[in-house]
Amino acid sequence: MSHKKPARQRRAKKLRFQIRALGQPRLCINRSSQHIYAQVISGDGGVVIASASTLEKGLDISATGNQEAASEIGKRIAERAKEKGIKSVAFDRSGFKYHGRVRALANAAREAGLEF
Repeated sequence: MSHKKPARQRRAKKLRFQIRALGQPRLCINRSSQHIYAQVISGDGGVVIASASTLEKGLDISATGNQEAASEIGKRIAERAKEKGIKSVAFDRSGFKYHGRVRALANAAREAGLEF
């Protein structure tokens, strides 16, 4: 029996509690083996302000489960958040380790002008 998923969910819950206390929008990511998803959620957690994922039409990449795809999603989510007037967010990695695709998405979002 695998205990990875409950441990990841526990880490995510603890992190989200700390972010909610800040009251600022959060950049929430989720990854699966084939895709990566990103959302900017309001400070109270009730409204999705912007979103991007590898499932979108018009994404010009060959594979969706690699760091190149994650970088493209990071750029897109930063552009969409800036269009809505969001410049600074808290990074919610949803309990995933900060390496690989998660780090690629975060670095691309920072380069595109999002602060966290």
